[in-house]
Amino acid sequence: MILFENVGMRYGLGPEVLHNISFELRAGSFHFLTGPSGAGKSSLMRLLYLAHRPSRGSITMFGKNVAAARRDELPALRRRIGVVFQDFRLLEHLTALENIMLPLRIAGGEEKLIREHAEELLHWVGLGDRMAARPSTLSGGEQQRVAIARAVIAKPDLLLADEPTGNVDSEMADRLLHLLMELNKHGTTMLIATHDMAVVSSLGAAQLHLEDGVLRLVGARGNGHGA
Repeated sequence: MILFENVGMRYGLGPEVLHNISFELRAGSFHFLTGPSGAGKSSLMRLLYLAHRPSRGSITMFGKNVAAARRDELPALRRRIGVVFQDFRLLEHLTALENIMLPLRIAGGEEKLIREHAEELLHWVGLGDRMAARPSTLSGGEQQRVAIARAVIAKPDLLLADEPTGNVDSEMADRLLHLLMELNKHGTTMLIATHDMAVVSSLGAAQLHLEDGVLRLVGARGNGHGA
């Protein structure tokens, strides 16, 4: 599904922040993206959700060389990707329910079914009583849960999540990880950036580990989620 070959990335004329990145993510795999602050995790995520182009190398996603793709070809590719941003990026003029419904509304689904699915997800993440709440009235952890529900509602081919359990308690973190694992079982390729090594150890999935802009693969503990 995803193939990086000798990819480098820089911002403007600055120094490279990613160096010779090469890896493959097979369809349906589950990986964590780990590494210290400043290692380049956010930059790698930006390449994966097509917000930035590499300065060199080749990136193939869904069978297309995205490094050479025309700008008008990118929206169709982005619709196959769900993203949980660390700053959530919820739309303030929409309620929690409407934020979650948005991806399916854009895709042109039936309103009644979209609403039912969004309400079900809100109950799953423990926010069934906050459907009409605006993002500014929600806590950081509640906003995070809304952002995760919005990212998964369209069952994307690829889900990128940046610290998805960083603002919730351990019980809710377990519930959210279970939701992500269920989505993975149904075929969504998963890449989760995290500093929480306890979560990484408990699931035993393979890691893409970044250090000073250089990546290495840390194998899984025999759980079948290889690169």
